[in-house]
Amino acid sequence: MKISSVQLWVHDQAAALTFYTEKVGMELRSDVTMPEMGDFRWLSVGPVGQPELEIVLMAVPGAPVMDSETQAQVRDLMSKGYAGAVFLTTDDVQRDFEALQSRGVEFTEKPQEQPYGIDCSFRDPSGNNLRLAQLPAQA
Repeated sequence: MKISSVQLWVHDQAAALTFYTEKVGMELRSDVTMPEMGDFRWLSVGPVGQPELEIVLMAVPGAPVMDSETQAQVRDLMSKGYAGAVFLTTDDVQRDFEALQSRGVEFTEKPQEQPYGIDCSFRDPSGNNLRLAQLPAQA
């Protein structure tokens, strides 16, 4: 078995698509609207050069999937950065930190040396936490 898709809740799929493609530099993988399912939209992006993995940018659904209380709880967790996380790795965290900053990504943590490598953090427009790390070469 392999992981093919992971999902993040987003407030606005169009804003999420712009953020992940134009600011983070991922590529669009799929964008399909299904009228027979109440215009449900399957929208996904993924890292360039890693075609086997996609991140589904899922709108928070209403009834009958989620009642209003559950919907509010999910949105609250999103606003705090606890509804999902994506861990990205790079061979040069400082280079990518600067490139992302130049495209308007706002970081919550700048690159710092950690026991596992150099790490920094930013959030998407929906509040999801993304971490970018440069890990040491494996022995």
